[in-house]
Amino acid sequence: MPTTALLGPAEIRELAERAGVRPTKTLGQNFVLDAGTVRKIVRQADVAAGERVVEVGPGLGSLTLGLLEAGADVVAVEIDPVLARLLPSTVARHVEGLTVTEVDGHAVLRDAHGRDRLTVVVSDALDVHELPGPAPVALVANLPYNVSVPVLLTFLERFDSLDRALVMVQAEVADRLAAPPGSRTYGVPSAKAAWYTHARRTATVGRTVFWPVPNVDSALVRLDRREPPTTTATRQEVFAVVDAAFAQRRKMLRPALATLAGSADAAEQALVAAGVDPQARGERVDIEGFARIAEHLVPVVPPARPSTGRPGRVDP
Repeated sequence: MPTTALLGPAEIRELAERAGVRPTKTLGQNFVLDAGTVRKIVRQADVAAGERVVEVGPGLGSLTLGLLEAGADVVAVEIDPVLARLLPSTVARHVEGLTVTEVDGHAVLRDAHGRDRLTVVVSDALDVHELPGPAPVALVANLPYNVSVPVLLTFLERFDSLDRALVMVQAEVADRLAAPPGSRTYGVPSAKAAWYTHARRTATVGRTVFWPVPNVDSALVRLDRREPPTTTATRQEVFAVVDAAFAQRRKMLRPALATLAGSADAAEQALVAAGVDPQARGERVDIEGFARIAEHLVPVVPPARPSTGRPGRVDP
């Protein structure tokens, strides 16, 4: 594929100034300045020419250009309307032969062959239930720090066409997503991510590649789709058990699941039936174990708790 001129520090600051954009902590905005980091993300995501990729939080377009350079067709979901309006013109200046048009209310950049290379969706990612165009096969994103886990889990739930994801998140969050049972960082994000995927941390990203410079390091996490555990319990029922098990990490499972089961005795019966030690703690149980527990708690597991009025959202 031909090389695309990616955004550098000077152009990123110039774009932001021209548009009156000031990165905000509220939206978790930290823009990537380094082209090498962008290409590393694309490379580790195994993006192939012609694939449909969804990007959440494209910002000023650093990663978007990297994905287009690899030949992917991108649907970009951006919550900030100012950035969403700026993105098509930025991409059109860097990628030759694209024409900006509008399709069903979305800005679309189309090549000379009529192929939609970039589609911009202006929305909170957690409100997106459908995406325009062909179904995406990969999620590749520098996820906003403040909503990274809910966005990741929700997209894995809503878009079963996604066979993999490569996301940049806070290093601490990366550790939690990729943690195996029994480790000190294993918790709700680890167990829920394991329902959908095999997750592994692939690289550490230093603070200096961002503007503004964050207070924490970042990391890349690769997640490859797997079949959920074989179980008669629903995902919501299994996730309710996960939430209860980690609500108070120091509690053993017997008391931790007492409310969910109706009593501590009922929780113990379900745990024993599932082959799980009632005196174990949640961090010792893998997602298959939580599924077995949920099967025996099904009669008393309540519906999943509401999530800020957004049906289908998966909370961390």
